[in-house]
Amino acid sequence: MRVSALAAIGDSDRLSAEHPLESRAGSLYNPSTAQTPGLSLLHLFGPKASSIHYDSRMIAAAKIASERAHAHSTRSCWRYVKTALVEANVVQSYPKTPLAKQAGDELSREHGFRKLPISDPFLAPVGSVLVYGGHGAGHVEIRTAAGFASDFISQKPSSRPLLGIFVKPS
Repeated sequence: MRVSALAAIGDSDRLSAEHPLESRAGSLYNPSTAQTPGLSLLHLFGPKASSIHYDSRMIAAAKIASERAHAHSTRSCWRYVKTALVEANVVQSYPKTPLAKQAGDELSREHGFRKLPISDPFLAPVGSVLVYGGHGAGHVEIRTAAGFASDFISQKPSSRPLLGIFVKPS
């Protein structure tokens, strides 16, 4: 079953039907700063990106992740995701948890993220943070239109057990 990011977030956090573009406190979408990605960025968002407006911070986060990700893991996934979120101003302070598998708890508790009720990484909305458990530190990655990015880029999600898919509601 496909669930949109807005459908997964409670009614109190949705934008009103009468004012769908209304900016709300803490929202990542601001109609005055939203922009259509330029041709150099369209490949980051997929074939329909030219008809959708993205918040400039989301465009910046995608660009940061794309520019810094390696072909193979450097075993620093959470550090790369933290840096992309901070530098794109999605979060206001650098997350403090040391382990990737702790990312969901901190993003929810300290930065206003919400866990979506979906468990298929391919259904995760672009820009969402996927947190995985398992042995060791776990793994964390950001969903992109082409796949998944952290310290490396992949077309497939991690094979570790998925702990949750997190978004910052608008």
